Amino acid sequence: MYMLGFPLLLVPFAIYNIIAFLWAGVSWSGTVSSVHLVSGGQWAMSAGDVLIAFSLLFLFAEIVKATRIGTRAVLDHALSLLLFLAMLVEFLLVPQAATSTFFLLMAISFVDVLAGFAVTLRTAQRDLTVENLPST
Repeated sequence: MYMLGFPLLLVPFAIYNIIAFLWAGVSWSGTVSSVHLVSGGQWAMSAGDVLIAFSLLFLFAEIVKATRIGTRAVLDHALSLLLFLAMLVEFLLVPQAATSTFFLLMAISFVDVLAGFAVTLRTAQRDLTVENLPST
């Protein structure tokens, strides 16, 4: 698979940074769209909500990718860890990243790192084979 070795959560991270740095003062909590529900309620979606939902789809793909075994999977986990560390540093040091939307993106990245390592370790345990040695 050609996407192996590329952390997919880099896409929402890049989208957040493009919007946050190119449009100064963007409101992640402002209503983007609204849906009238059968119950009579109104469901308002913000830009942050849409980006988080988009990121959760990428998290699912990342967890599916974590089930593969090989050296490229190790590279993928290392890059996901680097992405999480970059997000953590940006959250702590950059004023544009001090939003709940960015924090949730960072939390999704953290879950990706933990789940990736956990799934890989679990599948590696099942991959262990013991061969019988000939008796002498």
